[in-house]
Amino acid sequence: MHKNTNKSVLIEDLGLVDYQQTWDYQTELFNSVIEKKLALRDLPERDQHAPAGYLLLCEHPHVYTLGKSGKRENLLINESQLQDVNATYHEINRGGDITYHGPGQLVGYPIFDLDSYFTDIHKYLRLLEEAIIRTLAELGISAGRIDGLTGVWIEFENPIKARKICAMGVKASRWVTMHGFALNVQPDLNYFKNIIPCGIDDKAVTSIAEELGRPVSMEKIKKILINHIVDLFEITVDQSSKIKIV
Repeated sequence: MHKNTNKSVLIEDLGLVDYQQTWDYQTELFNSVIEKKLALRDLPERDQHAPAGYLLLCEHPHVYTLGKSGKRENLLINESQLQDVNATYHEINRGGDITYHGPGQLVGYPIFDLDSYFTDIHKYLRLLEEAIIRTLAELGISAGRIDGLTGVWIEFENPIKARKICAMGVKASRWVTMHGFALNVQPDLNYFKNIIPCGIDDKAVTSIAEELGRPVSMEKIKKILINHIVDLFEITVDQSSKIKIV
């Protein structure tokens, strides 16, 4: 079977949208990519028209999500307290532990067929991290990685001062990905106090606005980040994409 080289990606900006609704939509697209991939895999390459995938961008109302390898006790509040802070809780099928999503945080869900790129989930994660790192660099923020910890960090070379600015958690089946990254643009960081973020209890959490000491434009961040993802993955942006690419 030849390697699929279709790198056409449909990009959608969903705005502020309910977590469960987005999860259902993401799952629908994820399954559709797999189904098309299986149906078309034996056809000649010229007859294959399945898109490589989708990139969904959004913000969520306050929600805590726990990955399949996470611990429920890393959520530090009970059901009643969840209601008090107007937040919901979901146990989901991505990797990783617990995290928070909320307004002011840019969440990205790449649904990519890695057979179109490279069949290496670690390389995939490193490229997503690199897109975030390059986006932050354009804003004058130095960020990087910490060995053994997924995500993007500020003052990453100092274990005491290191703080996470972007969390990641993915799932892959038949080399098709779902879930993704959560970049703190200007969320209410107090919500992170209700969890042990990603199960790491000795590292702080920060945001772009916190690091710059001023408000930032979510739309500007989206455009910068999309351009870096497109460049790093050598994506062809589908003409039907519902977001302006500059």
